[in-house]
Amino acid sequence: MIKIESVIFDFHSTLVDGGEPGDWIDAALGRLGRPGLPAPEREALIAYLDHLWTHAHTVDPKSERDLSADRHRDVFSRTMALLPGVDDDLTAALYDTMTAQWRAFEDARPALRELKARGVRIAVLSNVGVDIRGCLAQNGLDVLVDEVVLSYEVGVVKPDPAIFAVVLERLGTTGEATLMVGDSGRDDVGGASLGIRTLILPRTRGPVHGLEAVVRLV
Repeated sequence: MIKIESVIFDFHSTLVDGGEPGDWIDAALGRLGRPGLPAPEREALIAYLDHLWTHAHTVDPKSERDLSADRHRDVFSRTMALLPGVDDDLTAALYDTMTAQWRAFEDARPALRELKARGVRIAVLSNVGVDIRGCLAQNGLDVLVDEVVLSYEVGVVKPDPAIFAVVLERLGTTGEATLMVGDSGRDDVGGASLGIRTLILPRTRGPVHGLEAVVRLV
């Protein structure tokens, strides 16, 4: 078996957690200078935000939101409009405070540090319509990553093998020498046709995501 020389990580729900919806709501309301929502409305919004991007498939079944920043915001707004009682100002405040809620899993930095110490090249590959580099830096992950490939910057989304090919080219490696780590059995397996071995760590609750398994595999 060919040695793994590079690891590609998905971003959201793999290296970082989306945070608690209640905290996100509080941040948005604080931005607007509004008091808290009535309990029934708050609970309904928490439940909706917890599965936001699943709901987004209703208005964006092909994940085209991840092809441009404007489209990303538009899909977010249209998805929020499906939930009664959320006005435009609250929707805008939720969007503007979204990335500030994302926090690295506690085992993300240790895993990346150990991989770097072993000479493994690391990339982050994300279907996303916003620049996540600031979030990587905020969580101390930027200095541990060699390449960042974002769908809206390259014009293609996972699981299209073309975006995996972009990452391999930037890393200067082959699919056979690369491991992909993600949380989606649909999006993150697209590199298999290029020979990329894939580890799926489904979405979890809590501060740790099981990333030590990546180090063991390498």
